[in-house]
Amino acid sequence: MKIDQRVYSVSEGWKSFTKNDLSEDSDLTVIFGSGNLLKSKILSELRSHFQTNAVIGCSTAGEIQGAKVTDEHLVLTSVKFDSSCAKCRTINLSPAVSCKQAGFDLIAGFDPVGLKHVFVLSEGLNVNGSLLVEGMKQALPKGVNVTGGLAGDSDRFQETLIVNQDFIAQPGIVSAVGFYGDNLVFGYGSMGGWDSFGTERLVTKSKDNILFELDNTPALELYKSYLGDEADNLPASGLLFPLSMRTEVDRKPVVRTILGINEKQQSLTFAGNIPEGSYVRLMKANLDRIIDGAHVAAEKTLEPLKDIFPDLAIMISCVGRKLILKQMVEEEVDAVRAVFNNVPVTTGFYSYGEISPFSNEASCELHNQTMTITALKEIQ
Repeated sequence: MKIDQRVYSVSEGWKSFTKNDLSEDSDLTVIFGSGNLLKSKILSELRSHFQTNAVIGCSTAGEIQGAKVTDEHLVLTSVKFDSSCAKCRTINLSPAVSCKQAGFDLIAGFDPVGLKHVFVLSEGLNVNGSLLVEGMKQALPKGVNVTGGLAGDSDRFQETLIVNQDFIAQPGIVSAVGFYGDNLVFGYGSMGGWDSFGTERLVTKSKDNILFELDNTPALELYKSYLGDEADNLPASGLLFPLSMRTEVDRKPVVRTILGINEKQQSLTFAGNIPEGSYVRLMKANLDRIIDGAHVAAEKTLEPLKDIFPDLAIMISCVGRKLILKQMVEEEVDAVRAVFNNVPVTTGFYSYGEISPFSNEASCELHNQTMTITALKEIQ
């Protein structure tokens, strides 16, 4: 496997971080960048000069390249496989088609013969990530899993974009890459590191990813009472206080982050479902545990690779983690790279939601506030 990684910024233009030049021949190009850059002329220039078989990318709340976390940059990573291949599919999200059906149709369009893994990037605001994942899981062939994330828009929550096969950035779509090849090995892991606090409350009224009542009290009213002065900064301040949700006593809790509020309905909209009858607790940050969570996610990612380091690692971390860590944000990237012994080329972004199993033995889930890693190795 050969990898070509480059970074663009308005002030410095393009800078290359690898020796390979794959601009005329690559199997896959992955692009993470700010929405402003994705809407500029950069993508049309890439379309004119880059020859690649599959393209996928999205807008971000921060970009990861190597050990660096940046804003208002574009990180391009191209891959040329030795004996494997990648195929790309894109589907539109529309009111006429449920997110669950969209997820199913997206995956069902891949040839299941030889499919090893699917990596997906979705619109980050106008999507029910839980239903999207549920649909994708139903269509996956046995033994194949999916990882990825929801696009970001810094802490603005205005518009998220997905880069399609034609180097065009659009809202309202989901794109996926299917990987094929007997020599490809994948590892993935996801971990948070937040602490739960306060009273566990029952979800007494909700619909899909919209929460109306907790313990028969309007959800927004109750949530604001916890936030205090930070309530004036919703929905962005909600990233600092996500919810831990469990649907069954013996099931591992998942985290849900707020994407929007409705003052009239006194409701909260989340990236994933909040089912009636589930139990939730507020969460707060623990800096040491957040960084340690990234370390654990990397360890879980390495397990199926059996003591060999990946060629490429894609990190998807939540924007809430970035806001909490602030100037320490690169420490969670360093924690991952340390586990990988700084061997793989690393890229990634800060997201509005992460898609992954907790570990290689688990089934896929929509997460918030986690560090999620997808790593791949092409064995000779």
